[in-house]
Parts: sequence; structure tokens; C-alpha cells
Amino acid sequence: MVTRTVVIIKKYGIISFYNEEEFMMNAKIIQQLQTIELQFHIQFPTLYKQFLVEIIQDQEPYEIIDINQNYVSLYSYSDLMERNETYQIQEYEPDYLLIGQDGDQGYFIYVKPNHLSEVIYINDLGALGSLEMQPIAPTINDLAMP
Repeated sequence: MVTRTVVIIKKYGIISFYNEEEFMMNAKIIQQLQTIELQFHIQFPTLYKQFLVEIIQDQEPYEIIDINQNYVSLYSYSDLMERNETYQIQEYEPDYLLIGQDGDQGYFIYVKPNHLSEVIYINDLGALGSLEMQPIAPTINDLAMP
């Protein structure tokens, strides 16, 4: 069986190589993320979107150890909206999206359209709306321990 390679040229001159199966999976995820953005009037930050498409993909759960040595489950694209609806995030923090959690600690990104920020925030899921979001990492790529 011959595997064809598809080359994708992304913003900022980044070039990624995929086999045909990976390309189709990534195209499906990108389409789903665009649907979520339109449906919920949000905009995913570029690095976070790339992380969802290329790293997490459809893995459930995707676990990391954060820079504070907490075990964090990051949500795949297919779980994002269900988790945000369950915790009523848009009711209490309409400009943020819950992207993962460690127990009662939620990990968030800022998703207000035309105000892109790659910063990852943390907050107590039981105190949303009453406590300010606390920055924990400048980007999703900086969240995990090296």
C-alpha cells in the first residue's frame, strides 16, 4: 500500500507533513472547530487551535502535568462544548472557554472574537464569576512541564 504525503502550508510559514489519513482527520477537526466558533460566537486562539488539531486530535482524555505539577485532563474538540455547557461557563464567564480540568480547577482560554489571546487561565469551577481568572501559562504550549 502506498501512503501519499500531503503538505500543508500554515500561517507564519510553518509547514506540516501529513499522510492522507492524518490529513482527513485534521480536516474533520478543523471543520468541527469552525462550526463551534460560528455556533457559539467565539474565536479560538491560533496556537490552541493548532494544539487541538495536531496534538490532542480525538484522544480522550489527553493528560499533561502542568507547570505547577498538577495532572490536567485537556478536552478534545468533541468534548469542549459539552463540558462548557455542563459547567455553564458561558453564563458566568462568557469570554472564556473551559479547555480542561484538574478536579475542581478549570483551565480556560480567552475566546472573545477579534481579541485573541493565547494565555491559559485557571479558576475554581465552583467560584466562576466571583473570582478573577488567574493566568497560569502564556500559551497552551507552555502549560505542560518541560
